[in-house]
Amino acid sequence: MASILMVVTNACKIMNGKDTGVWLSEFAEAYLAFHDAGHHVIVASPRGGEAPIDPTSTGHVMMKEWEGAVEALLHTVSLDQVDCDQLDGVFLAGGHGTMFDFPGSDTLQRVLQKMAEANKVIGAVCHGSAGFTRLVMPDGTPFLKGRRLTTFTNQEEKEMDLDKQMPFLLESKVRELGATFVSAPIFTENVEVDGNVVTGQNPQSTIRTAQKFLEKIEGMKHPC
Repeated sequence: MASILMVVTNACKIMNGKDTGVWLSEFAEAYLAFHDAGHHVIVASPRGGEAPIDPTSTGHVMMKEWEGAVEALLHTVSLDQVDCDQLDGVFLAGGHGTMFDFPGSDTLQRVLQKMAEANKVIGAVCHGSAGFTRLVMPDGTPFLKGRRLTTFTNQEEKEMDLDKQMPFLLESKVRELGATFVSAPIFTENVEVDGNVVTGQNPQSTIRTAQKFLEKIEGMKHPC
């Protein structure tokens, strides 16, 4: 059994004041995949406490099956209480809220740096990769430099009419930081794996991102 940290946002508003938060499917589908595979899942956020759910993400037909995941969002652990030495992997769930608190969370940056230095598995789906945009390794190199990954694209942001409501465009930022950005047509599945880093483009990519993340976790637990 592996110990997996899932990180979610505490941010509840975008720039125009509308409600935001965790995109529910991006958390729930991954949470249930990890839980059902028999792993220990810790759900944390920068400040701890209840994580807001983006109200536009709650109408999915699978909602009933996600009740356990929704319950886990009510009492998240504060990131500063997490012991990275006990973790096998960290997974950053998406939602537009992450754009507002993941980059500015020094605690999240410390957690990610420790996990990267230890070569543990790091995953993110959609806007979860906002957590990488300030991540710098001890030698001063941006974590994203030269790394192959995907995120929610600029075009997808524009299709949702939210490109003007974000502090920055995620695709543009990761390209600026030297990443090799790979995308698929908007709102279609796309997962990229670069070493122990697994990223998914959008909500449609969550299940496969979680599967690839688990393959990496299980490969490290049972290398032979």
